[in-house]
Amino acid sequence: MFWTVPTLMTWTRIVAIPWIVGVFYLPIAPTTGNLVATVLFVVFAATDWLDGYLARKLNQVSAFGAFLDPVADKILVCACVLVLVHLGRADVFVGLIIIGREIAISALREWMAQIGAASSVAVHRVGKFKTIAQMVAIPFLLYDGTLLGVLPTRLWGTVLLWVAAVLTVWSMVYYLRKALPVIRSKVHTTA
Repeated sequence: MFWTVPTLMTWTRIVAIPWIVGVFYLPIAPTTGNLVATVLFVVFAATDWLDGYLARKLNQVSAFGAFLDPVADKILVCACVLVLVHLGRADVFVGLIIIGREIAISALREWMAQIGAASSVAVHRVGKFKTIAQMVAIPFLLYDGTLLGVLPTRLWGTVLLWVAAVLTVWSMVYYLRKALPVIRSKVHTTA
């Protein structure tokens, strides 16, 4: 099911990345670029919920879609975090934490799936809270202004991105602790 509606929506998150990044290289006013990048991110990030809903509603759930969905999310988030670091709106340390965790947990999940223990590293509530914090922090930092005349988005985006970084570490420790007994048993049985 490579070309289903939900899978095409997932692909849009990957296709959106050059558009979001490219906005900052256009000869337009910075506030306009910030607004356009924010709107693009919010619209394409919303497809994460919509593609899952449609996959279930249209009975188009597929193994490829289940693989591509988290990959698209991670690429979109990592690209935006890199843009924010480049623009000086996010600390490089936060970027390293978020991107490093995504790589480590993706590798762990792949390995656990290969040894038949994927359920050991199934998505946990802490990981969901981390995602929510990121998905609010990123558009706030892309916008980089005062929202509705009262909300300083850089301040709140920075706070939320640090919260996401803490939750990132917490969730990584959680997943590693869940996987460690399985890893130990596999190492002892192969030794």
